[in-house]
Amino acid sequence: MPLRRALLALPFLAGAAAAQGWPARPIRIVVPFPPGGSTDLLARRIAERLSPALGVPVLVENRPGAGGTTGSEMVARAAPDGTTLLFGVTGTHGVAPSLFPRLGYDPLKDFAPVSLVVTAPLVLVARPDLPARTLGEFVALAKADPGGLTYGTPGNGTSMHLTGVMFDMQAGTRLTHVPYRGSGPALNDLVAGNLASMFGDLLVVLPQLRAGAIRAIAVTGATRHPLLPEVPTMAEAGLPGFLALSWQGLFAPADTPPAIVARLAAELRAALEAPEVRDFFAGQGFAIEGGPPEALRALLETEIPKWAAVVRAGQVRLD
Repeated sequence: MPLRRALLALPFLAGAAAAQGWPARPIRIVVPFPPGGSTDLLARRIAERLSPALGVPVLVENRPGAGGTTGSEMVARAAPDGTTLLFGVTGTHGVAPSLFPRLGYDPLKDFAPVSLVVTAPLVLVARPDLPARTLGEFVALAKADPGGLTYGTPGNGTSMHLTGVMFDMQAGTRLTHVPYRGSGPALNDLVAGNLASMFGDLLVVLPQLRAGAIRAIAVTGATRHPLLPEVPTMAEAGLPGFLALSWQGLFAPADTPPAIVARLAAELRAALEAPEVRDFFAGQGFAIEGGPPEALRALLETEIPKWAAVVRAGQVRLD
């Protein structure tokens, strides 16, 4: 082999050699949020399946802080040896670059995408006495009283807040944002009649929808949701192209050997195809994804500029 070709092949050979002995140590999946949330729940289910497949313990470690960016930055700085992974989400890898002017990582440059895991839409819900049963009626009501209709969210800069901003941009409305410290308090005020509406996670709002305490107007996904088949999408109901998904994906630090990333993606895909895992996630309102690393990178390349435009248009600030 000519010297130049041999030198060019060295990084690949080194990565392949590292992958052959991997994994030799326990693997940790960092969840950048507190225990008990949906990301934590999903990561633990995945870890349970990956551990026997990889032959080493796969542990979940919670590193919350700063909207998920603290744990994400820690993984970005970790050794690229396949033993430290991250469950990243819309907020940490799609929205954070626009909201945090001094973000300690670059979602595209500092991570090796492994696979998209799940996606889920938000649901626009309203209190039942609001005189709007369809999206068209909701938009007409909002336009008739600019600033008069409120929507609650878990806080400034959340995907629910930015979805509301994007709704205003596309519908030509001016809703009033009411931030709370979490989805629970916002939902309580909606049920009590103190809010007009809310962009909520399906799992959060579903019990109150089933109880008739609130009303669903539309979902923000590309298709109707199996748990709410009677509720139209935003696009169906009059806002073509409207799409806002909550997603979660698995990432490794940048420069992790491609062979390790490929093995992780394959084992994750196998875990997601297990009937008990699919049934569990579907019952939680999530759509199973499990695509190749390139699909997750392509998603980031779409999500980052999309949410940047929304942040600019809405002049969204974290304070």
